[in-house]
Amino acid sequence: MVYIRQKQLEKLKEYKYSAVDRSLLSQYVLKPYWWSQVIKLFPLSMAPNAITLSGFGFVIANILTMLYYTPTLDQDCPSWVYASWSIGLFLYQTFDAIDGSQARRTKQSGPLGELFDHGVDALNTSLEVLLFAAAMNFGHGWRTVIVLFGSLLTFYVQTWDEYHTKTLTLGVVSGPVEGILALVAVYAVTAYMGGGSYWQQPMLPALGLPYISFIPKAFYRMDFGDFYMVYGTLVLGFNTVESARNVMKSRKERGEEPTEALLGLLPFAGTWACIVSYLYLHPEILHAHIVPFVFFVGLINAYSVGQMITAHLTKSSFPFQNILALPLLYAVIDSLGPILEDKIGFGWPSALGNGVYQVAFMFSCLGLAIGVYGSFVVDVIVSICDYLDIWCLTIKHPAMEEKKAQ
Repeated sequence: MVYIRQKQLEKLKEYKYSAVDRSLLSQYVLKPYWWSQVIKLFPLSMAPNAITLSGFGFVIANILTMLYYTPTLDQDCPSWVYASWSIGLFLYQTFDAIDGSQARRTKQSGPLGELFDHGVDALNTSLEVLLFAAAMNFGHGWRTVIVLFGSLLTFYVQTWDEYHTKTLTLGVVSGPVEGILALVAVYAVTAYMGGGSYWQQPMLPALGLPYISFIPKAFYRMDFGDFYMVYGTLVLGFNTVESARNVMKSRKERGEEPTEALLGLLPFAGTWACIVSYLYLHPEILHAHIVPFVFFVGLINAYSVGQMITAHLTKSSFPFQNILALPLLYAVIDSLGPILEDKIGFGWPSALGNGVYQVAFMFSCLGLAIGVYGSFVVDVIVSICDYLDIWCLTIKHPAMEEKKAQ
């Protein structure tokens, strides 16, 4: 399958990276005192994308330890496991941050680097949801799904924002900086406290704060996870509204219809309507197989944002379609048949059935997602590399050779 047409590839030569980083932590701490020093450890012969992929290796290692020690996301692990998650995620953030500096050092900046970076970040987003749920002992249930929704929406909206404004904007509080460091801290504290069960206790009493009469008892008894949900909802709401304002302002300045861009949020909303409906109709997936389901949903989102970034780089129309969401829509419609038959006397028999058949269907969807997203990644990378005469993970034309040629 061809994901980029020849006429779209021609737009790659017009590419110009644009980003705004408003994070105070990034500007005044990480960049001058950490990232600028770490980059010196990497040789000029190493491709920027190789650094990105190497950083992702730490996340994969974290996922493997999670699957071994707490596949149900609700068991306490040895302290070193959580410590390794903290270190691994911090190193991932470091490698992800310095790949751009390496690209500038080696004169390898280009559209492929932005696409590759976003693709890896998209995969990491859903994987970190599982690690966070395991650290908090959320288990297989709705709280893990809610965290997944918030994380994927944040990444989707950020990419949607970049597509329309032509600029990657990181706010004062952003996922790639403060969000990741918050997770690093959570994993570190979990390691120090000896397990995720620490987070299951009411937060305010655990911090030594006394009960005050005007505070609702339900609020006072909320555990750390509940407070995280409240905090995350506030940050998510603020960032989403801010991105929407940025997009509409940018389109208005270009003389385009501002509100039309909001239609780009409908694919995400439609997909998640199917996700929630499917899990509600099939609790056996929600309570026993949420890990592979998160992998599947993560690939759906990665495919959407991958198409968005590709459209951004090639100046193509916004990609509303996502074929990977169609099996979920079919599964929901299929499951509604027997329910409607029972409630109103009109329906249809389920072709997929329940129990083990739904589990098999879900794993089939995961396999389909791996195949479709894998073909997308390979096709887009090969097409861009062939057109720009570059390699993905190694440097085909070193900067020194260019200087000698001049």
